[in-house]
Amino acid sequence: MPSLSKYIAPLALVMALVGCTQAPTMKIYSLEVPKIAATTTSPYKNKVLKVTFPYSIREQMSEKMNFSYSDSDYGTYLNSEWSNNMSKLLQGTLIDMLSNSKLFKAVLADTSTLKENYRLESNIFTFEHRVRDKESYADVSMQFTLIDADTGKLVKSKRFSYTEPTPSVDAEGYAKATNIVIQRLGKDLIEWIK
Repeated sequence: MPSLSKYIAPLALVMALVGCTQAPTMKIYSLEVPKIAATTTSPYKNKVLKVTFPYSIREQMSEKMNFSYSDSDYGTYLNSEWSNNMSKLLQGTLIDMLSNSKLFKAVLADTSTLKENYRLESNIFTFEHRVRDKESYADVSMQFTLIDADTGKLVKSKRFSYTEPTPSVDAEGYAKATNIVIQRLGKDLIEWIK
């Protein structure tokens, strides 16, 4: 009967090699739709709103989670990402928030063939995890423009900027702080549209 010790050393070597070659698990984060109270009265109650796809002014938006250590030193997390393209996540979150608010009869994506009365356009100036020395923040700056679709004229426009401290200096802390920012943005956006 062969010795058991002959098999233990090769088995341990194989297990060590397999353990060292496995890539770290990808962590996926998403935006939470803030709880928005329904509005009882609104001048837009019988109107249809289309929410356009948010465009980034400075950097390409994707599933990648952006971070920066300075204005010239930045990158993306390797083992953490958003559940979808950030612009798509934002568009869906905005549609959910505005639908729940009951400000409009209907809130649709800009791909809908239904005729709208108003269009909400947005530009992303900043959407990143900002780390400076020992401080860490979710940094978000977006401009919203409400347009009368019948006339093509500007109704109003405003830029919203938020800097929220992260509970930890990693992608998970950034995602948590970003969701707090989205809650604040949702409430501020609804009040601004009213």
